[in-house]
Amino acid sequence: MSKVKILSATAAAVAVGGAAVTTAVIAFSGPESVNASAAGAAASRNGVCDSGEFCYYFNSGNKGSLSDFTGSVADLGAKQPSCYEFKSAGTGKGKCVKNNAASVWNRSSKTVRVYFNSGYGGKYQDFKAGAKGNLNSSLKNQNASHQFSPSSRTNMSFGLYKLSGGRITCGFDGYTSTAGRHEGIDIARGIGSDVRALTSGQVIYIARGANGRSGLSTIAVYNSSLNKTVIYLHSAPRSSLAVGQKISRGQVIADEAWRGVSYASSAHTHVEMRLGKQTHAAKSVGDSKLENPNPTSFWNSQGYNVR
Repeated sequence: MSKVKILSATAAAVAVGGAAVTTAVIAFSGPESVNASAAGAAASRNGVCDSGEFCYYFNSGNKGSLSDFTGSVADLGAKQPSCYEFKSAGTGKGKCVKNNAASVWNRSSKTVRVYFNSGYGGKYQDFKAGAKGNLNSSLKNQNASHQFSPSSRTNMSFGLYKLSGGRITCGFDGYTSTAGRHEGIDIARGIGSDVRALTSGQVIYIARGANGRSGLSTIAVYNSSLNKTVIYLHSAPRSSLAVGQKISRGQVIADEAWRGVSYASSAHTHVEMRLGKQTHAAKSVGDSKLENPNPTSFWNSQGYNVR
């Protein structure tokens, strides 16, 4: 059985990098198996949309088979026998809920957010307590996770630039015309835009570089409490930035530039999350090995939507 993580509806708030994040987690093997601490919640998943539950329906208009939940689920699972399935009689019974739901009924007392991606990421739609309705066109049959009492998040591009944010030009492992595996996320707004630290930490490495393909710039910021390093490439480090300096989340650390990029029109900031204490980014271009894990859950935990 695969491991499935369920967040309880009442989660402890933990301060991470200055943001309050709900993190209480109950883990158990398989969506239908229970341990002592999860028994009460799991036993209520009986294909009846009871008071206090959030329910998915296979068809629009709250029709077809339903699947009922009492807490958050980070990944609904895409394959049997480990996925959460539609349980009641009706069209769709036995199918996995992930990417198959068309409508919902929120009978809980909390707002529930349905996400496009696993790990509470991507596009989402909120359903307030008591609400029932169809999933919108972005989420109908494209639902992967849901969260009770969702934490407030900001888009990652807004955290990096403030003002009106920016745009993601290449996602993690998102190369389409370049050989290799893209180890970070590329975000662009415009040359000269203030680039801000997405997490707090200590500057452990700076390479100032120069505009042009051969002039790669690097800023490495290590957060010891997370034991992770966030690396920023291509933007021009502020002259006041120094190795050993402690910086706070939201502090301006650079100006968007094209250091290590062939053309000014392609200026952007490459943001990369690395495990442990690292001074350099992982190799991307021409390298077939993916060294970094998918960072979506990390950025979600820091209060960001990856967009």
